Amino acid sequence: MYMSVIHLSLTIGDIPYTVYAYIQGYTLNGTEKVMLFLRMPRMLLAVLVGIGLALSGAIIQSVTRNYLVSPFTLGISSSAAFGAAICIAFGSKFLQSDIGIIIGAFSMSCLCLCIVQGITSYIGVSPTSLVLIGISMNYIFSAMTAVVEFFTTEYKLGEIIQWSFGTLSRATWENVIISSIVIAICALFIIRHTITLNALAQNNDEMVRSLGINPERFRIQMSTISVLISATLISYTGVIGFVGLVGPHIARILVGNDHRFFLPVSAVSGAWLMILADAVGKYLVYPVSLPVGVIISFIGVPIFINLILTSRRRI
Repeated sequence: MYMSVIHLSLTIGDIPYTVYAYIQGYTLNGTEKVMLFLRMPRMLLAVLVGIGLALSGAIIQSVTRNYLVSPFTLGISSSAAFGAAICIAFGSKFLQSDIGIIIGAFSMSCLCLCIVQGITSYIGVSPTSLVLIGISMNYIFSAMTAVVEFFTTEYKLGEIIQWSFGTLSRATWENVIISSIVIAICALFIIRHTITLNALAQNNDEMVRSLGINPERFRIQMSTISVLISATLISYTGVIGFVGLVGPHIARILVGNDHRFFLPVSAVSGAWLMILADAVGKYLVYPVSLPVGVIISFIGVPIFINLILTSRRRI
């Protein structure tokens, strides 16, 4: 099933191409370039975005002990989009580069996370209220992005609007390489602390201290890693919501909350969702390709509503 979706993602497009023809050595003019520079980077970036956003969502849920949160529902994605929009619209040549946009997205994501954590630590909130704060952050940063769009040039406005849909159409090998490096470094740190994450998810700060780790500092470290992964990926694809919510939800159903298994399955679930959504987006109204962010929203919203209703019944 997984390989079938990958094959579908690679072969759908304006230029007919099959993996079997590629393996057998039969090529047409330009098809190798299409495969190597368009479809392969797009498919690999879809996998990386799925892995990264699902891991980011799983970490945020463990840190906050709240299954309703994700980078999207906490406003982190919208704040990253605002930071990237500023760089695209008004930034210098460096800030308009890939690294510059990542810096802008990461900075605004950290600001959003600090605001959310500041509010929750000051007043103390229920899981549902935390999501409401995140929705408020979404509205605030979306409004500020709209202000940026209002004052920018027509050319850059089109670029920001296209980017805001959440798309893989501009994937390059440079995007794939940088995303791979960021996810790999962050994943190595996360894997080393699966036992600590298990204790943190169970609200067992004493066990965390017994491992020689400061719980509050560890929460900050993990939150920063989650924000870094999300900001890096969003700076390339635009806002793609609900992968960080749906991926961990699927993993939790399949293997439970033990982070030794929960995190890898979350990553695989997120990658599968992104590849499936990309293939559906390309096939649904072919030859027009729908943005993957739109397809993911159709999948994620019903699951999100179900999680809210389930949470209310538990309360």
